[in-house]
Amino acid sequence: MLFMQISQDALADLRRAEVWMPWVSRGLKVIVILGTAWLVTRITGRAFSQLRIYATGVIARRGDSNRVEVEKRAATIASAMRKIVSTLVWIIAAVMALTELNFHVEPLLAGLGVAGLAAGLGAQTLIKDWLGGLFLLIEDQIRIGDSVTINGISGAVSEINLRTTVLRGESGAVHIISNGSITALANLTRDYSYYIFETTIAHRADAIKALDILERAAAEIALEDRFRPVVLAPLEVMGVDRLTDKGATIRARIKTLPSQQYLVGRELNLRVKERFDAAGIAFPPVS
Repeated sequence: MLFMQISQDALADLRRAEVWMPWVSRGLKVIVILGTAWLVTRITGRAFSQLRIYATGVIARRGDSNRVEVEKRAATIASAMRKIVSTLVWIIAAVMALTELNFHVEPLLAGLGVAGLAAGLGAQTLIKDWLGGLFLLIEDQIRIGDSVTINGISGAVSEINLRTTVLRGESGAVHIISNGSITALANLTRDYSYYIFETTIAHRADAIKALDILERAAAEIALEDRFRPVVLAPLEVMGVDRLTDKGATIRARIKTLPSQQYLVGRELNLRVKERFDAAGIAFPPVS
């Protein structure tokens, strides 16, 4: 009987518009707030993308810098700014939604502030990561798309966050590195790249002839339509770099656009190998 009485009272309350209409109104306002936050994040994301395209186009027309480098720098900044703006928008939307539902957010915010202070004292590593990520962006040390080696791990930069940097290795492996732990960073694609050619020929082989073949092959590659925009300078021949018990090591390098060194290097290796074989230039025997 008590349950039936409670049910009847609840139904009676539901029939009264002044009971449920405020909650419907609040619910609609919460939906509007969350929908607006979603829309704002979408609009700002598109705005940053358009701004990146516009900025790179203007700089490219002026000829102030290499377009590839400008695009990578713009993509890195746009990605970081988009994440920061989205986080702020959703935090504001969450506070507004809780307020609309009659939650008192002031004690919650105060509690979060105290908790944040306490956590900050024990979260020095997290703060170190954030500062490391901030300096990575401010100092323009790396950009999305760069080929880098960080703490001995090599790969292409796919993401730069305030806390972590994400590398995609040649095998497809994803390496997530805390920014605060970065102690050694080598950027292989800053402004330009070099492909280092190195091979060892047998002691009885003609080293002068081998170097001439190498130089001719590189010159032919640089003149072809497919590689002309990529190769920035003629092959720099270093000569016979060292002598070992197996043979003579010859070394050279060729300057290319960022991230294009391996494309040129593979073609150079193929042509040099074919011409060494045709000229009878032997490699050391495999022991």
